[in-house]
Amino acid sequence: MKLYLASGNPHKAVELQALADALRAPGQGPAIEILSAAAVGGMPEVVEDTGTFVGNARKKALALRALLPEGAWALADDSGLCVAALGGAPGVESAYYAGPESNPRANLDKLVRVMESVPDGQRSAEFVCVLFLAGPNGSEKHFEGRVRGRLARLPGGSGGFGYDPLFIPEGFTATLAEVPAEVKNRVSHRANAFAACVGWLAAGG
Repeated sequence: MKLYLASGNPHKAVELQALADALRAPGQGPAIEILSAAAVGGMPEVVEDTGTFVGNARKKALALRALLPEGAWALADDSGLCVAALGGAPGVESAYYAGPESNPRANLDKLVRVMESVPDGQRSAEFVCVLFLAGPNGSEKHFEGRVRGRLARLPGGSGGFGYDPLFIPEGFTATLAEVPAEVKNRVSHRANAFAACVGWLAAGG
C-alpha cells in the first residue's frame, strides 16, 4: 500500500518509512511504502493557521490529496512540543518558534534560552503527533500519539531532528537524539500515532 506524505520535510518521510518497516518486520500489518509529495510534483503551499494539530494536518492532507491519482491516500503529519511551563508553547507553532523564517536549530536555541531559569522540577513537556489520512471518496481519519517527558538543560545527541536533542522521555535518562533510532521508533509520539494508523488500515479502513 502506498501513502503519499503531505510534507516537504525529508526527515519525516524517512522516519515514517522506518516505522512502517518496523511494524512489517514481524509480519504485522500491511506492507506500506511512504512516497514523498515530490512524486506528484511537490507539496502545495499550505498556510497552517487553524490553531490545532488536527486542523493543520487536515489542511495539508487535503491539499496533497487533490493532486493524487484516483484511489490514492494522502498522509499528513502535524507535530509539536508542548511545554507545561510555557503554557503549552511552542505547540502548533513548534516549526516556527523562533520566527516565520526560522530553522530547527534556531527553534531549539530559543527554547534553551527561554527555559534557562525554569527549575528542574518544572521542566515537564510532551511531544504530540497527529497523523491525518485523506483518501478515496472523501474518506478522512486521524490518529494521535503522545510521549511525555522533560526537557534537558542543554541539547544532547546527534540523532533525530527538531527538539529531539532537548527532550528526555519518561523512563529514560537520554534524549531522543541520544537513543538508537530503533528505540525512538518504538516510543516516540509519531510511532504511537503511526501504529494506530497502520492498525486501522490493516483492519480495512
